Amino acid sequence: MIFSIDKSIPLLQNTPLVIHHLLNQLSNEWVLANEGADTWNVKEIIAHLIVCEETDWMKRATIILSDQTPKQFAPINMHAHFEIAREFSLPQLIKKFTNLRQQNLATLEKFNIQPVELTLTAIHPVLGEVSLQQLLSAWVVHDLTHLAQITRVMAKLYEKEVGPFKQLLGVLNK
Repeated sequence: MIFSIDKSIPLLQNTPLVIHHLLNQLSNEWVLANEGADTWNVKEIIAHLIVCEETDWMKRATIILSDQTPKQFAPINMHAHFEIAREFSLPQLIKKFTNLRQQNLATLEKFNIQPVELTLTAIHPVLGEVSLQQLLSAWVVHDLTHLAQITRVMAKLYEKEVGPFKQLLGVLNK
């Protein structure tokens, strides 16, 4: 599929809704479990999405679209979400993520990005030069990645309980 802002926005709008509907009213057993050492639980994943809304997508798009030089992204703190997850309840995290996403999508709309602007670039601290199109595409795939991660973490809670069905359930075989 060729990147399109118009095709990407509905997915970006729906992510907070999907998270809300999937996780609403679940017990801590569902949202505090992880896949083992050095893995994230569901609350930590939502907190990570918050960190990215605050420090990644629109902040970096703003840098790319600006006249500043050099156009360089600051690294994202890949540990900031742990404190956020400890500090807030899951409903609070989901609400904060939803509000930040709405604000970021409103900012994206105000940018009124033209096709030629999608080729503008900046320097990522790890990846090197990236374009606005690549950044916005990554935002969409980042959402999908973490939705898959959330469902995988939760599915593994019933890994033993499904018995022989495990071989038919791909999410348990990743």
